[in-house]
Amino acid sequence: MGLEEEIESIREEIADTPYNKSTEAHIGRLKAKLAEKKEKLQNQSSAGGGQGYAVEKHGDATVALVGFPSVGKSTLINAMTNADSETGSYEFTTLDVNPGMLKYRGANIQILDVPGLIEGAADGRGGGQEVLSVVRTADLAVFMLSVFEIEQYERLREELYYNKIRLDSEPPSIHIRKRHKNGIQVNKSDSVELDEQTIKDVLRENGYVNAEVTVRGNPSIDELIDGMMDNRVYIPSIVAVNKADLIDESYLPTVYENLRAHDIDPEEATFISAEKERGLEGLKERIYETLGLVRIYMDKPGRGIDYDEPLMLKAGDTVGDALEKLGGEFKERFRFARVSGPSAKHDEQQVGTDHELADEDVLRIITSR
Repeated sequence: MGLEEEIESIREEIADTPYNKSTEAHIGRLKAKLAEKKEKLQNQSSAGGGQGYAVEKHGDATVALVGFPSVGKSTLINAMTNADSETGSYEFTTLDVNPGMLKYRGANIQILDVPGLIEGAADGRGGGQEVLSVVRTADLAVFMLSVFEIEQYERLREELYYNKIRLDSEPPSIHIRKRHKNGIQVNKSDSVELDEQTIKDVLRENGYVNAEVTVRGNPSIDELIDGMMDNRVYIPSIVAVNKADLIDESYLPTVYENLRAHDIDPEEATFISAEKERGLEGLKERIYETLGLVRIYMDKPGRGIDYDEPLMLKAGDTVGDALEKLGGEFKERFRFARVSGPSAKHDEQQVGTDHELADEDVLRIITSR
């Protein structure tokens, strides 16, 4: 039996096994085995070629437009950035990754118009793994849906999930330390509902014989498996509903109903017309906010405060992160910094590298001579 047949057989057994406390450990073993077989199959596919698109990252953040062919991604990226992507009303117009740069609120946001996904992309169909490899490197995924084909959302998320892309979630809190003897020891917080035997069985299926594992939170079996792998990526996502100009107002309740049926809050979706260039400012704002970018205005000696080209950081970044991004000798020669703005207790507050900066702070770096 080949790997693909083995994978399908395991999937069928999982589907046919009712989930309850008595079957939890068995399902855990099956899912761990399934993850291992899929990993092996994908490694074989990669060895045969198709190493992914080489797209050099530029700017302050990278966004991947995700959608099936002919949903309007090329038209959108042309309208929002300096890109020039061939467009047409037929499948597979975009044959290579086409980057464009969106300039918004002082940030340079690289947007990647990747070839349209098709079903089976994660299994390599239509060069899908190469396309998905680009999404894995992005800071944000923008699902682009036609207003008439909202059901594509579920299929797109599945393709990304199968390629180890976890959307809108944080990595599970699982720490594993290998040991030389004494088998597997499980430490778990009171909130963890998985029983100890299930956790041990999943670890054994992943090759652990002697290890100490600490599990916090309340992960599912799938999340437990994710936590043991080092190749999952976690990125946020938003939804853009295109071709909104083609529907009558009377059809809008149906669109809202379709969105809710696929777990999309209509209030969270951004309605646009890429062709008519409507709703694009709202989409830009949503992208910017979801990326969590903050503007830091540098107070430069002898030149004053630079409000035109802010230093772009992520929410939660510190003065130390600013030094890393500035590069040069700032880190080595750093003495202290002075901060004015939202994060400061008072103007010109003296701070160290661990001070957390906020949007529109003014930062002055004091260095040794």
